[in-house]
Amino acid sequence: MLTIILFIVISLVSAALGYLSRRYLAEKKIQDAETKAKFILEQAKKEAEGRLREVELEAKEQLYRMRQEFEQKTQDRRMELGNMEKRLAQKEENIDRRLDLLEKKEKDIEFRQENSKKLEESLKLKDAQLHALIAEEKERLQKISSLSAEEAKQILLSRLNEELNNEKAVFIKKQEEELRGISEKKAKEVVSLAIQRCAAEHTVESTVSVVNLPNDEMKGRVIGREGRNIRALEMATGVDVIIDDTPEAVTLSAFDPVRREIARLSLEKLISDGRIHPGRIEEIVEKTKKEMEEKLREEGERAVFEAGVDGLHPEIIKLLGRLKYRTSFGQNGLQHSKEVAFLLGAMASELGLDAKLSRRIGLLHDLGKAVDHQVEGTHAKLGAELCKRYNEAADVVAAIEAHHEEAEPKSLYAVLTIAADAISATRPGARRETLETYIKRLEKLESIANVFKGVEKSYAIQAGREIRVIVQPEKISDNDAVNLARDIRKKIEEGLEYPGQINVNLIRETRAIEYAK
Repeated sequence: MLTIILFIVISLVSAALGYLSRRYLAEKKIQDAETKAKFILEQAKKEAEGRLREVELEAKEQLYRMRQEFEQKTQDRRMELGNMEKRLAQKEENIDRRLDLLEKKEKDIEFRQENSKKLEESLKLKDAQLHALIAEEKERLQKISSLSAEEAKQILLSRLNEELNNEKAVFIKKQEEELRGISEKKAKEVVSLAIQRCAAEHTVESTVSVVNLPNDEMKGRVIGREGRNIRALEMATGVDVIIDDTPEAVTLSAFDPVRREIARLSLEKLISDGRIHPGRIEEIVEKTKKEMEEKLREEGERAVFEAGVDGLHPEIIKLLGRLKYRTSFGQNGLQHSKEVAFLLGAMASELGLDAKLSRRIGLLHDLGKAVDHQVEGTHAKLGAELCKRYNEAADVVAAIEAHHEEAEPKSLYAVLTIAADAISATRPGARRETLETYIKRLEKLESIANVFKGVEKSYAIQAGREIRVIVQPEKISDNDAVNLARDIRKKIEEGLEYPGQINVNLIRETRAIEYAK
């Protein structure tokens, strides 16, 4: 029982203590919460006050910035307005200045118009006075000199003409002196043309088109029964075989020099062999054609080697060989091409140009002559087309095309090619020309110069490439000599056909000779 009572007492005490402790804890939590709430309220109040101050500061700063921007814009606007006012003021000043200038010009024009009117009136008066004086002077001159008005006019005109000639000669001299130094290229062209006076070895070779027979009986064997041999020869070679009254000779005629040479060699072999019949003719002709192809190649290679040129296309070498049997006025085409190559190389070396390229141009310049009897066109154009086809350089093609001035010379190589071609082709001995024709050409050149007044004697030299004219010094002055040389040059251009250029060299000299005894 006591235990139960003790248990009840302890239970009651425990319950009371638990109640008291829970109450104490609850009150303490309430106090802590109230304290914390006060702290939070104070913190919130402080933060609110700080945020409020920050907002006020930001508002003040933004207001300050806006005020600064407004003031800056206002200042810029004021400056812009000030500049506009200055520009307007300047424009007003310019307008006022121009108005003043216009007023001055109007006044000046009015003044000049008045002066011009006065001047016209004065000139009219002076003109009338001058006419009166001229008429009076004419009457006096006629009385004094017993000359008519027409005679006096002629004297006056002759004096004016003489003065004009003197002035013209002085002007021409001045222009010629200025033209001497215009450019290095022009100087080189002049030098290259002057080199035409050089002399070089030259040989003339002609292609034979007549076959000699051992006797006239051979003509019958060449003709054959009912002409079958001669027909077979013509069909095989493409050459006309002409048998006429010429003793012991057969003439071969064809535009193609290579065909003519094949026919000549074939006929000589047939005559030497003695067996002449259609079958034998075809056999010999075919064999000769093969030999000729090889010979053309060898001739071309020999020319290329002698000219010091390399890298040519095999077809070009064969075409060069064909020039061996091409002649122009008796001048062998291949020999002419080699000589032009040598001359062109020498001149190029003197002028500081590429001598190897120049020799190449000179050797190929007449390449078109190897095909000009087969294809329509000038040999200069054909040669340029052939070289272009076989990938020759542009300078080579351009110089070949221009070497007869059918196209404009675009380089100094083209000018040198024209000069070298003229050297090789036009001097004495280069081409076949009868002595009578040669003399007539020189006499005509001299006669053109001799018709001019004041010319004492003229001499054609350098195979007609230069004419030296000696004038009478008492009749021709130094100034007149300039005009006379130009007149002779024009007369030669109008009345004479010639290749290249003719140098008109006019000589005027005065000699005083005395003998001491």
